Amino acid sequence: MKIWIDRINIFLKYKDLLYQLVTRDIKLKYRRSILGYLWSVLNPLFVMIIMTIVFSTMFSRNIENFPVYLFTGKMLFDFLSVSTTQAMTSVTGNASLLKKTYVPKYIFTLSKVTSCMVDLVFSFGALLIVMLVTRAHIYWTFWLFPIVVVQIYIFCCGLGFFLAEFNVFFRDVQYIYHAVITAWMYLTPIFYPVESLPDTVQFFVKGLNPVYYYVAQFRDLVYYGRIPGWRVFWGGWIIAFVMLAFGLWTFKKKQDEFILYI
Repeated sequence: MKIWIDRINIFLKYKDLLYQLVTRDIKLKYRRSILGYLWSVLNPLFVMIIMTIVFSTMFSRNIENFPVYLFTGKMLFDFLSVSTTQAMTSVTGNASLLKKTYVPKYIFTLSKVTSCMVDLVFSFGALLIVMLVTRAHIYWTFWLFPIVVVQIYIFCCGLGFFLAEFNVFFRDVQYIYHAVITAWMYLTPIFYPVESLPDTVQFFVKGLNPVYYYVAQFRDLVYYGRIPGWRVFWGGWIIAFVMLAFGLWTFKKKQDEFILYI
């Protein structure tokens, strides 16, 4: 128990640094941009319009209000993709600072995932615009979306810690992960209903694809207007905390060796 109390105290000691890193990432992203933070809404909106046009002829025949259906899956997966990709280089990208002074190394990884979560929250503005334009019904369950955001945030933190640690020792992981994330996207029911897949593939997606649990919950709340089933709800929490525990364990185990490789 004393170890965890000490770790919490260290985190609280550096909470201001975490805030500064997150603020820096957000400011740098929109620096010298005329529209600034408005791009957090416009960018996912433009991407959604393009993807709706491209995929509507293939997948939308049996899906009511395909733009909202697509957006509710794509925005979560984009958060996963961008946050974990940035987290992967969070340690190596701050090598100069880590060599000069002591800073908890996980702070850099956590800041990347957190700054991407801020963008995810902004993108809810784009989702509301799409729902209003397409005259989608806004159910009361929509406002329960933080439940899913917290789950996928925890999951991405865990995966980000693992990737950041792995990338220190094996830089090729950046290129491998790019291929993995592309395949992962198409194996997630973003553009299509999972029921349209063969039974064997459905079993794989529902049982072995963590993102399915978050997309399914989010669609239940926003698109269908219902409370998610117990399987996907508790499955999402369990997967998130298992990934976080695994990521922190691998990160903590190897972090003292980082200085030798960065």
